[in-house]
Amino acid sequence: MSSKETLVEIFSDGACSGNPGPGGYGTLLRCGSHVRELSGYAPETTNNRMELMGAIVGLEALKRPCRVRLTTDSQYLHKGITEWVEGWQRKGWTNSKKEPVANRDLWERLLAACAPHRIEWCWVRGHSGHAENERCDELAREAIAQGRN
Repeated sequence: MSSKETLVEIFSDGACSGNPGPGGYGTLLRCGSHVRELSGYAPETTNNRMELMGAIVGLEALKRPCRVRLTTDSQYLHKGITEWVEGWQRKGWTNSKKEPVANRDLWERLLAACAPHRIEWCWVRGHSGHAENERCDELAREAIAQGRN
């Protein structure tokens, strides 16, 4: 991948009404001046699953290998992908308590979605006025409201 390669920015967020409960995710992709918004709903899920889905759908929407900066407000997602997942894989998908890793299906899907890309993972504090993160939260909450109708 060349240094002239275009950067794709992905911002994602998940939300849940109750945990578990109805959930949604919101994702914003930006490449130059082009912006695309994605969202989805699950009737019975957890906040962590929706955080993972927001990142997954953003990466799966890319049609070719890209340089990506993915921004999330989820410590679970950020630490999971940057610190924990290699250890989980090495230990046969068990965590530090020797229990099966929660959401393994989505972690494996995320790893597959990451594979073709060069990704910089960024964390921002949620509900702190970060415009794109706030928009993703709004998309996630709208998805929950629409899904309940």
